Amino acid sequence: MILFLITFLYLSSTFASAAYKDDLARRIMMPMAAAAYSDLPEDCVSKLLGSSSFGSQVTVSCDSAANDRCSGFTALSHQDNAIIIAFRGSSGFLQLAQEASGEIFSKPTPFFTGGSVSPYFLKAFNSVWNGGLRDSFLSLKNKYPSYKIFVTGHSLGGSMACLCAASIVKSGYITADKVSLYTMGEPRVGDESYVKNYDNLNIESYRIIHNRDMVPHLPPDGLFGYKHHKMEIFYENNMVVGSSFKTCPGDDDNNCSNVRVDLSINDHLHYFNKDVSDYGESGCKA
Repeated sequence: MILFLITFLYLSSTFASAAYKDDLARRIMMPMAAAAYSDLPEDCVSKLLGSSSFGSQVTVSCDSAANDRCSGFTALSHQDNAIIIAFRGSSGFLQLAQEASGEIFSKPTPFFTGGSVSPYFLKAFNSVWNGGLRDSFLSLKNKYPSYKIFVTGHSLGGSMACLCAASIVKSGYITADKVSLYTMGEPRVGDESYVKNYDNLNIESYRIIHNRDMVPHLPPDGLFGYKHHKMEIFYENNMVVGSSFKTCPGDDDNNCSNVRVDLSINDHLHYFNKDVSDYGESGCKA
């Protein structure tokens, strides 16, 4: 019991001492989330990460729509001593979101970390994770056991990244103090019980939101109990270098993006002054 309390206090203090890093988000997290939109994410990895290695990419069918695919990849940033796991969701997700489709706004299904999550998001994550990405991650972790884990994704990829971070910690693959989750435009992933259990894992987690981005407000707050996990980083501007941001530590904090009612799909597509998917598909060209 004493050992458990010491471990809990250590993990809590470790996360408490951590702080969101705008530079890390710009230099690694957003570009790697963007790279996940490419069929050749290694182009972005080699171009941007300096001393680096590419792991593998897994692309699978994950949606009821024909030829709609989800993807994820692993990579190594040796200068950061980090294993990177990045996700992209299906191209049909935004269309379903704009149509308020019941396919993504359905009742949550149980998840092994505790609580329940969107079955649409869970299917997308499981398709990629069980399709080979977990094996790639474990292979890299066993080869570089001292490396940190950076998990990232944009849009639906953000929800997949959240499920990934929870999974690797809850499964005992890695301790929470070595994991950092940075997502952009992440929708609400699960219910209040899932959020409570996720927050209790003490993973360093940042949901970055660009001003009037509509997707973080989906599924609507309260529908089937959907909630956001901690912690929100809110940029109420165009996100150019040097832009200010607000940190809201609570779940679904009303002091950040929840104040917005004039929502925008354009702000969802653009993070850190770049069109996320176009940037990745171009090989991360300036």
